[in-house]
Amino acid sequence: MTRVDAPRRAALQILREVRSNGAYANIAATTVLADFGLHGKDAAFTTELAFGTLRLQGWYDLVLAACISRDWNDVQNDLKDILRMGAHQLLDMRVPDHAAVDTSCELARDAGEPGGAKGRAGFVNAVLRKVSARDTDQWCTHLKLDGDDLRSLAARTSHPEWVARALADSLGVRRDEIGELLEADNAPARPVLVARPGRLDVAELLAMDDVEPAPLSPLAGVLTKGAPGDLPDVRSGVIGVQDEGSQLVALALARASIDGPETAWLDMCAGPGGKAAILEGLALECDANLTAVEQHRHRADLVAHSLHSSRSHVITGDATTKPWGTELFDRVLVDVPCTGLGALRRRPESRWRRTPEDLAALAPVQRQLLNIAIDSTRSGGVIGYVTCSPHLAETEFVVSDVLRRRDDVVQEDARALLPEVTDCGDGPAVQLWPHRHGTDAMFLAILRKK
Repeated sequence: MTRVDAPRRAALQILREVRSNGAYANIAATTVLADFGLHGKDAAFTTELAFGTLRLQGWYDLVLAACISRDWNDVQNDLKDILRMGAHQLLDMRVPDHAAVDTSCELARDAGEPGGAKGRAGFVNAVLRKVSARDTDQWCTHLKLDGDDLRSLAARTSHPEWVARALADSLGVRRDEIGELLEADNAPARPVLVARPGRLDVAELLAMDDVEPAPLSPLAGVLTKGAPGDLPDVRSGVIGVQDEGSQLVALALARASIDGPETAWLDMCAGPGGKAAILEGLALECDANLTAVEQHRHRADLVAHSLHSSRSHVITGDATTKPWGTELFDRVLVDVPCTGLGALRRRPESRWRRTPEDLAALAPVQRQLLNIAIDSTRSGGVIGYVTCSPHLAETEFVVSDVLRRRDDVVQEDARALLPEVTDCGDGPAVQLWPHRHGTDAMFLAILRKK
């Protein structure tokens, strides 16, 4: 009998947490790795197996469905997870076929009632033997998905077709880059650290072992070895773990020119606190205070942990109700709730959870929050509208719709505020892309209150 190693059992547990409990993969992985006591190479193997399986789930489902005689939807959920993990090892990892198949069979024995263990293991063995008969290119040909049409690209890169189509539309005249973008969504993001202003100088960050300069953000360093959570300064909040795109949009808002003295900045949707931590340090340099608002208590607690100054104020409340009252602010960041389609590298499960109907539900909230941000900004102040989705319905359409209905605000060219970044769109908004910039697909519009 093959004894299943802890990394594979841990990877399967991450998949179960994501599927059964609606967990975010990155959060579930932190807990599961600690529970299993995994570090170093074992932790890296677990992470690649779990995250890779989640990223390519749609593609593996097509392959696996072609290897069974019954409907794929009728297969037990635990067996689906095990088969997807087996397919990932066979088609996308340097794992010997026998190890991938044998360990998957043993995992299947442990899934469900004891009386059916032999049948489950036999089923998994038969299916994965068929998967191993072809490599990825051969499966593409066999499934007639080796063309350059959008349907084939979406299938091979494991994106729902509606997501691939929306991303292609967002690329506009550069729609032919869609293949590069979809591939970039499947490239694991490197852990990026941020030296939080006022707490650590970036030179100190870059002097740390296994940290090298990041390509774009002047506050960032890339961790080349180990896990961020192992660093004491990360655990204490002095250093943050944050994508360069998120760092850049916060920096851009802080760089916009403002007439007169500054006293108060606002982060309207602050959880989990990464952008708020940057804004706090930069606000204090201007002798201004930061107010950070977060609707959910557990996320508000994360924001509070990210901040360090007694002059900063965290409010647990719904930004649509203006819990800060009638106060007007010099700078307002509104990072609206969105589909998260720009962060698929770090949240691989998001592509399977979102539907086109989510856009209809989010659109009125996004417009409402942007209007409230404008109303809460003083004359001459600036607003940063941010999403981690490039979908036109969440970016350009929201901004243009709000601007069309107001005469007290104008949009400015955000590109000038990020001289570190090239090729970030036709303006005036900034659109970052994984395949062009190596960041999440962050969108930023800068508006100025007249």
